[in-house]
Amino acid sequence: MNLPDSLLEAAMKNRENTAYYFMDKQTTYEELNVSVNKFASGLAKAGIGRGDHVALLLGNSPHFIISLYGIMRVGATAIPINPTYTPSEIAYILKDGDVKAVIALDQMVPYIEKLRTAAPKIEHYIICETGAQLTEGMETFSEVLHSGDSDFIPVPVNSEETAVILYTSGTTGKPKGAMLSHGNLYSNARDIRDYLKMDSKDTVITTLPMFHVFSLTVVLNAPLISGSALIIVPKFSPKEIFRVAQKYKATIFAGVPTMYNFLYQYAGSNPGDFSSMRLCISGGASMPVALLKNFEEKFDVVVSEGYGLSEASPVTCFNPLDRPRKPGSIGTSIFNVENKVMDEFGNELPIGEVGELAVRGPNVMKGYYNMPEETSETIREGWLYTGDLARMDEEGYFYIVDRKKDLVIVGGYNVYPREVEEVLYKHPGVLEAAVIGVPDAEQGETVKAIIVPRDKQVDRAELHQFLAERLASYKLPKFIEFLEELPKNSTGKIMKRDLKNRVLQ
Repeated sequence: MNLPDSLLEAAMKNRENTAYYFMDKQTTYEELNVSVNKFASGLAKAGIGRGDHVALLLGNSPHFIISLYGIMRVGATAIPINPTYTPSEIAYILKDGDVKAVIALDQMVPYIEKLRTAAPKIEHYIICETGAQLTEGMETFSEVLHSGDSDFIPVPVNSEETAVILYTSGTTGKPKGAMLSHGNLYSNARDIRDYLKMDSKDTVITTLPMFHVFSLTVVLNAPLISGSALIIVPKFSPKEIFRVAQKYKATIFAGVPTMYNFLYQYAGSNPGDFSSMRLCISGGASMPVALLKNFEEKFDVVVSEGYGLSEASPVTCFNPLDRPRKPGSIGTSIFNVENKVMDEFGNELPIGEVGELAVRGPNVMKGYYNMPEETSETIREGWLYTGDLARMDEEGYFYIVDRKKDLVIVGGYNVYPREVEEVLYKHPGVLEAAVIGVPDAEQGETVKAIIVPRDKQVDRAELHQFLAERLASYKLPKFIEFLEELPKNSTGKIMKRDLKNRVLQ
């Protein structure tokens, strides 16, 4: 089984059921499946087929879903790209990914000429039109869709063929393309569906960016193979999230911690706004326990954290629904996936000890595209080494301590930024916080806290005293900086790399 076949199966079982709501318009599973088939046929007529790479420069929309599943139905490989990247960032991925065709928002038209020069091997530019002036060599999404046949027979694919290449954010060096097979993506969507008990009665808010792996599996692929309805929200807005949750009686919401913070802080909200929710999911970054508890108390819902990474399609852990949720934990291993805490020699560590989290299962990527050395460094003896520091308790629940690269070593002592951040979030005057390591002549490194205050009355000395009462002296921030906002990526994750670069400049 694979995702395009699963969509066909879901359409046969749920023909008249809603596949998605978009801009308050409803589309059924039968209508979605016909559109996917016609678009796949149109791509095939344009000469796109097995093994070809097609880039998606699209936001949250039906275009993304139809394109993704249409590409997979012709046996080609999809490469989702953040459309807000700079032309040079996009050009790098297009060239590195050997892209043959691009499906893009019409806002990208002014950049197309630059991309043509930077990536001359691209043969097709398919534009999701809203009236933009197209130039020679471009065709519209509608033209491709309407040129296709609804009775198109999907190209058979095996589970090892590459379905999607997801480029990592590139925290060090250039982005790397994680090759996810049909088997990788289907197994993770299936296991998430089963673990979270998704079915045709669920209505899922899809506001996380579809080009990001968290959204791709948890609030797009898993719901679609479950026969659930999606509520496609193009851009995250607390007001819009609460509106659609109420209008469509949403049952599942997934977001990153900053989204939950914005929802919690939104002045126009009330405790009944999430009354229909049976499940709230947090991922992408560790959620401060204070925020989690405040959100749950206000909206009378349980927020369950999970964990994943692009290279694992992405989910490896989730807080189980049939046992108590543990605040601060990413939960237990999901079905068919193993997680272990390893030392630097690849030995499993005892319960409670901190080491690198390693993952094994059918969801683990084939490797990095055209990067055999980097692949062998990341996947060793069948285990994917995540780069995250973690520990496991006696009940099999895992806890992310921090990113391995974010660890701060102060005079030989390990300081985990998340521990300091957890304390900062307990202070009533702190709205957002990030902790990083900065160079120090005496200690090698020292701790710096960057804070967005709730108001301008936060006193630096009082805050330092608050921390001193709760942290060992070597963990205390030597520097505290106040900013109006913290840099975030497209999913709302705080970008510590940008904060570190500010220090070094």
